[in-house]
Amino acid sequence: MSGGESQIEICPSILPADFSRLGAELETLEEAGADRIHWDIMDGNFVPNLTIGPDTVASCRKSVSLPFEAHLMVEDPDLLSPMFIEAGCDLIMVHVESVRHLDRTLNVILSSGAKAGVTLNPSTPIESISNVLHLVDQVLIMSVNPGFGGQKYLSSQEIKITRLKEMVNEQELSINIEIDGGINENTIAQATHAGANVFVAGSAIFNHPDGPGKAIHDLRKIASDA
Repeated sequence: MSGGESQIEICPSILPADFSRLGAELETLEEAGADRIHWDIMDGNFVPNLTIGPDTVASCRKSVSLPFEAHLMVEDPDLLSPMFIEAGCDLIMVHVESVRHLDRTLNVILSSGAKAGVTLNPSTPIESISNVLHLVDQVLIMSVNPGFGGQKYLSSQEIKITRLKEMVNEQELSINIEIDGGINENTIAQATHAGANVFVAGSAIFNHPDGPGKAIHDLRKIASDA
């Protein structure tokens, strides 16, 4: 969302989860105060990693009431988007780098009843999405190169977040600005200052010594105080 309407949201990535007990892991995140679940969908082609398909997401949908967002790091999001919507994802985020006709792709997602979002890799200029902002509920700025968790936060992306916020305000839109990659207690404040209000975190939540509840609480407080 833009301007003073921004609401801080913490969205755990499931990448570090124990996949042998994924339903229970999601229940723990819901009890810990997560705002939604961030599904990292990788096809081994668009990024050098392979994660999960829609059947896994669908099997977990009944475990929690939290919204699901699918981050499609795939070469053919037009093929896969309907599958993840059917699996129970409320928001589908596609990479501008993987889509030939971005306006069409976003409109197809919207016509399916889901919310649409667009994602940009670190090297992609923010101006590439200026003509589709009116179609999206959320823009995701990657603060690492996608493919693996646990990477170092790229502070160079903050100028892109700031420019995006300016564009959103110029067009008088209400869009969440999400950031993903290297978000932890040491980086979330500066990302908030840049203009982000939705934060994807994996390692910082699952590896916190006091558990996910304390991790989410601390991340939310730091961002809210920033």
